[in-house]
Amino acid sequence: MNMSQRKSFLNLMLVCVLAATVLLPAIAPAQDMQSISRAELNDKIRGGMAGQMVGVAYGYPTEFRFLGEIVDSELKWTPDMVSNALEQDDLYVEMTFAEVMDRVGVDATSEQYGDAFRDSKYPLWHANAAARRHLNNGVKAPMSGHPQYNIHANDIDFQIEADFIGLMTPGMPQETIKFCDRVGRVMNYGDGVYGGNFICGMYAAAFFESDVKKIVETGVACMPKGSGYRAIIEDVIAEYEKNPGDWKACWKNINAKWDKHDSCSDGALKPFNIDARLNGAYIAIGMLYGEGDFAKTMDISLRCGQDSDCNPSSAAGIIGVIQGYKALDPAWVSGIPAIANDKFLFTDYSYEEFVASTEKRALATVDRAGGKIDGDTIWIPKQTPVAPALEQWGMGTPLASITVVDPGWKWTGDWKADEGSEIWWDPPTRTTEEVGSEATVKFTGTGVALVGLHSTKGGMADIYLDGEKVAEVNAYIPEDTTERDLWHNTELDEGTHTLRVVVKEEADPRSTGHYFSIARVIAFDSE
Repeated sequence: MNMSQRKSFLNLMLVCVLAATVLLPAIAPAQDMQSISRAELNDKIRGGMAGQMVGVAYGYPTEFRFLGEIVDSELKWTPDMVSNALEQDDLYVEMTFAEVMDRVGVDATSEQYGDAFRDSKYPLWHANAAARRHLNNGVKAPMSGHPQYNIHANDIDFQIEADFIGLMTPGMPQETIKFCDRVGRVMNYGDGVYGGNFICGMYAAAFFESDVKKIVETGVACMPKGSGYRAIIEDVIAEYEKNPGDWKACWKNINAKWDKHDSCSDGALKPFNIDARLNGAYIAIGMLYGEGDFAKTMDISLRCGQDSDCNPSSAAGIIGVIQGYKALDPAWVSGIPAIANDKFLFTDYSYEEFVASTEKRALATVDRAGGKIDGDTIWIPKQTPVAPALEQWGMGTPLASITVVDPGWKWTGDWKADEGSEIWWDPPTRTTEEVGSEATVKFTGTGVALVGLHSTKGGMADIYLDGEKVAEVNAYIPEDTTERDLWHNTELDEGTHTLRVVVKEEADPRSTGHYFSIARVIAFDSE
């Protein structure tokens, strides 16, 4: 080959290399990938967000009005009812954590999420409220969700706020698990965190899968074997496989087995159950028996009861991802355009803005996970979920509820009686603002929870167990934060114990008084 021929050959090779370089982005990367167009990604995010909004607005009139029973009342829907979603904590709370990601980046830490949550101003209850109380008292995330501080660690709170993570991790359940671990520990632990794994794992799968059973199974795979949450969803799947035509039979059997030992200070030994596991089972029942139909899925999840606006919200959100916004029945979503640019309460996001920010976070997550964005085509690495290490916690089995009207209590000082009402969240209480007031009661068990009501004028008290001082309680709490767990302990010797509460002269400098409220003591057995 002469010099002229050699140059021609080299030029030809250079042209081939350049051509391959230009064409390469249109070819799937070497690792195992799946692709989705930008337009389809946007449509599915829109569908998921719309599903959340419709589900929560549809279920709102029934929320916690059917406790341990099926919702049998007639339900109505008009498209304008979706505007109620703008005022629902199921949506605006999750936007707090999304805003941290938008501001700090997708690598934000639990502590950064906790700092934002600490400074939030919206009303909160249960695990959320306990977390914000402890965050304001200097306990940093992730300890703010740990059962050492938070008796509501297994409650539904993170589960109802996790949907946004699923929407930004298309086809990437492993990324979902990472985000859930950081955000969920702000207010939950163990099964309370796994609730987010389950929901978001289903969202992630829904971008590329339409078989609802496979989607539910992906969610299950995001939870460790041996966890109570995984066990209850596996029970739902087994019931469905045994009798796929009768969701009410499934509901009955799941409730008979699982609706027993809620340790929440509001739900123990009562029909009220805000446990993440049971409510997650209701979502799974809706998903399986709804068979991919938007309205049917949402309706069944709602009619299972308990948290019957959050549950259909997540179920409908997942179906919304499967179908995409454009394919959703206008009878359900035609009210969204009229409010699409209105802000969700306590946020700077509208529906349109949140969809746009979610898409940006999704693209950033794809890039971080090793995916590739090629113009209108997004290449996403295929991921098999790897469940986190197992962690489980519970107060045990509730044995007895010793309310303040029980004659076993002894009261010293100026305690005033408030008889409450018949509704579950307004029990009888005894309250005092007198320093030195005491309350004493005996109980039998290996665990105990002292239940009262924190207040912006809350005082402090010393806790004595069997004559020994074991803790100091601060009953102060920020505004719009409703929490009833004053103190709990799960490491007692078997037998009968004496609990004594003594109101202190000291008070939190933020408090406006020495108010101390007691509603009941709950005794638990570790078995």
